[in-house]
Amino acid sequence: MNTLDSRSLRNALGEFATGVAIVTTQVGDDAPIGITVNSFSSVSLDPPLVLWCLDKGSDRLEAFEKCEGFTINILAAAQMDLSNRLSRSGQPHLDGIPVDNGVNGCPYLSEALATFECDVHARHDAGDHIIMVGRVKSFQQPSAESPLIYHRGGYCALAT
Repeated sequence: MNTLDSRSLRNALGEFATGVAIVTTQVGDDAPIGITVNSFSSVSLDPPLVLWCLDKGSDRLEAFEKCEGFTINILAAAQMDLSNRLSRSGQPHLDGIPVDNGVNGCPYLSEALATFECDVHARHDAGDHIIMVGRVKSFQQPSAESPLIYHRGGYCALAT
């Protein structure tokens, strides 16, 4: 059994395959931004709540601490380049990405597999991350493509 060194723990956690999402928001007149995450989860159907986690060291932390809403965009396998782009520090803007405006005032990705437009329900301090809980106001599921999957520190295909 491994001790709790962070690299070994990270590797063990990487055995859990996840989907990949981009969370988008807009604060006031600032340009809309997005960030790639694989920490998305359903919390409750009644009320409709979802969550995702944001590293406190993120260059997007300030915007997500100020925002009143966000949209979770589930990515398709073909959107790997978009995932990579918005996972990099210093590149939060959605320039050139097809987006529409959501009912919560936040952009959503027009080509996502599914979108969940949320109002901020709660923020919880959790070690080196903030848990962002959103109350779903609206959702869409316009696509039936294969999802983008992340496992063992990299992308992989979903076996069908």
